[in-house]
Amino acid sequence: MAIATVPTKACAVNPLKMSQPIGAAFAFMGLSGAMPLLHGSQGCTSFGLTLFVRHFKEAVPLQTTAMSEVATVLGGYENLEQAILNIYNRTKPKIIGICSTGVTETNGDDVDAYLKLIRDKHPQLAKLPLVYVSTPDFKGAFQDGWEKAVTRIVDLLVERPNVSGLRDPSRVNVLPGCHLTPGDLDELRTILEDFGLRPSFLPDLARSLDGHIPDEFTATTIGGIGVDEIASMGRAGWTIAVGGQMRRAAEVMQAKTGVPIRLFERLCGLDPNDDLMTFLSEISGRPVPSKYRRQRGQLADAMLDTHFHIGGRKLAIAAEPDLLFDLSSMLHDMGAEVAAAVTTTQSAVIERIKTEEVLIGDLEDLEELAKTRRCDLLITHSHGRQAAARLKIPFYRAGFPMFDRLGAGHQLSIGYRGTRDLIFDIANLLIADREENHQPTPDSWRGRAALPAAAANRSSKGATERSIA
Repeated sequence: MAIATVPTKACAVNPLKMSQPIGAAFAFMGLSGAMPLLHGSQGCTSFGLTLFVRHFKEAVPLQTTAMSEVATVLGGYENLEQAILNIYNRTKPKIIGICSTGVTETNGDDVDAYLKLIRDKHPQLAKLPLVYVSTPDFKGAFQDGWEKAVTRIVDLLVERPNVSGLRDPSRVNVLPGCHLTPGDLDELRTILEDFGLRPSFLPDLARSLDGHIPDEFTATTIGGIGVDEIASMGRAGWTIAVGGQMRRAAEVMQAKTGVPIRLFERLCGLDPNDDLMTFLSEISGRPVPSKYRRQRGQLADAMLDTHFHIGGRKLAIAAEPDLLFDLSSMLHDMGAEVAAAVTTTQSAVIERIKTEEVLIGDLEDLEELAKTRRCDLLITHSHGRQAAARLKIPFYRAGFPMFDRLGAGHQLSIGYRGTRDLIFDIANLLIADREENHQPTPDSWRGRAALPAAAANRSSKGATERSIA
């Protein structure tokens, strides 16, 4: 059982975590026609927008209430009112997601009361969903903001089913964690549909940030789950939550609608996907399709092929808790040792990570641990590339943000197929590193052959000098 520890240093030197409001805004980007709105300064929003655009290489909708120093002290009602009216009149959103930031939380803005006053003053906003999430960026992390936003959406927008309302056993709600990419969601959607199920993803980033080109430009999100579909999620037969961070949202869904829930803390690896296939077969009444039986055999063969390269290697991993748990558990199953683990925030899954200690810290902590424990591979987001270069070890990019490589939104790590491709990628990194830095080549052979002669010359020269002296 891993023990979560917190460093005693006064500041983060090379930050690992992203803030809560950015995580909450990310969740709203999986809703159709949505406009995330950060209630804070322009700088807070600009920073988050830059991260999203560099990660996805797409136009990303994100607005701000542009709080100044004076407005922050006097209260942000007017800024919030003007921002909502501007968005409503110019972009015609179907929903506005409002995320607080550090400056407005410190001042103590009562945003729920503000929204009530704004609705009373502007009747045209009566039917526009305004979802507020409290996400101070001086605590928590990216995963916490996502969790709060999804839970709030379920609480406010999912309708309670009628007493006589019938459930659709073929319909399944899916609450994915922020560690899943649009590519992961597409893979999971295909798996569910192959069992004859009709999934509703909340949020659905695979429909909004998967890199497609829309027929017409829109200032809001260009896809995702619609507000009407969210409202009807209470009529589904099951709710599947992926990642420990989604437990609370699933429990709120169950308490509000009575829909039973099943939590999968990870979907990367052989055993977790066996559990998923068994569960889907049970609720659908269908056998596991032959394509997945074949994919399972491919994964088992890939594990045999790669364990010679991955087994026994020391890994240094830094990520949000659910992604850290997912990747480290799969690699531990492959025989690797998780020698250094760093995460961003507290989570119930930390104690089940297969290592002695998980540090809630930054990338400087990861680099120091990887150096002292002689790790063979470093895994984190793009901000870890300099540490890997200094350590002279292979670097695998995972998580958010990933801005120095293309295709981040399509990276796949779940299901039999995703796990297979992931372990091949990591094994190939290790093979390439060994070939480039540790295997003898004709050049190195010549260098080694010349070395003894040069050493002998130096030795004889030294002996001659000593005899002359």
